[in-house]
Amino acid sequence: MDRREFIKVSGVATAGFALAGCASKSGSAKGTTAPGIPVPDYTGRIKREVNQLKPINIKEITVEVGAKEPFDVMHISDTHITFADDRNDERKMLLAGRRSRYMGYGEHYLDEAIRYAKDRGMYMMHTGDMIDFVSEANLDVTAMHMLLSDWFVSAGNHEYSKYVGEAKEDEEYKASSREAVQGAFPNDLTFASRVINGVNFVALDDVYYYFTERQHELMEEEMKKGLPVVMLCHVPLYTPEFCKSELEATNGNCAYLTGVPLEITEKYDPGKTYPAGEEWRYRKVQQKADKPTLDFIAWLKEQKQLKAILAGHMHRFFEERFSPTAIQYTVGATYNGDAQVVHFK
Repeated sequence: MDRREFIKVSGVATAGFALAGCASKSGSAKGTTAPGIPVPDYTGRIKREVNQLKPINIKEITVEVGAKEPFDVMHISDTHITFADDRNDERKMLLAGRRSRYMGYGEHYLDEAIRYAKDRGMYMMHTGDMIDFVSEANLDVTAMHMLLSDWFVSAGNHEYSKYVGEAKEDEEYKASSREAVQGAFPNDLTFASRVINGVNFVALDDVYYYFTERQHELMEEEMKKGLPVVMLCHVPLYTPEFCKSELEATNGNCAYLTGVPLEITEKYDPGKTYPAGEEWRYRKVQQKADKPTLDFIAWLKEQKQLKAILAGHMHRFFEERFSPTAIQYTVGATYNGDAQVVHFK
């Protein structure tokens, strides 16, 4: 039984949880919601009054996809929930304290986005980094929120991060927490598809800046359905102006995009030096696109059925044309109060 199902059958009042989650921003919440399901201890978090928070910042866009009927989606990303309790070690709880100083508003704005969408009959879509690091409390909070709405999601790199940047993150690293993380989410985090009003939404995992040959094969099968496609992924795909903007912001250190041309990535990390054995820390190593990734992106650009890409990761809004038929829409971070309403027509 996965985490969401366990919480569901244990009788947790999810609507009550949502209200309790918001109230906890200015107080503590010790105890249990149901037998065997501890509530995260909020007392160690920085206490902020809710009335000090800025209103949620919702950017509205309209995307013509050829839907059978118009519908709306609340697109959010990078919530970075930062909870931990004594089910994990002290190091994890200290990490939660440090990270919550920067991202402690995540759950508040997640609740705000859910309420906004529910009031207007919107679907909920999240493009990665719902949690900031793997912890029992973070996965509980995620699973509970997944029960509050009709969700479709893609994974983020922080979904599998144990202590944030402490180790080389690859498929082996991901595998050690994959089962626990997957149990908190409603759809497969590697590859999933869902049709809404004649539009095929396809979510792919590109959290470590690559796509696999298997994902390419699966996407080809989705294209054969003959429906308009909207792709969800965490890391935005390379587009020239976005890349240029990021390189300027990072002084040439990196662009944080999937599929950046090799002639650009080989120039990453100007002046950086790491000791032997830690070459994985170089951005030009982490973000170098392999052949399957470059092949997939080249193929994707030619697919006329692709109508849009929804992405996150960058913690800011940006939109740019990806292909003749598709624009890539990157949303700002939920923890910073950003959200995007997409009107599909």
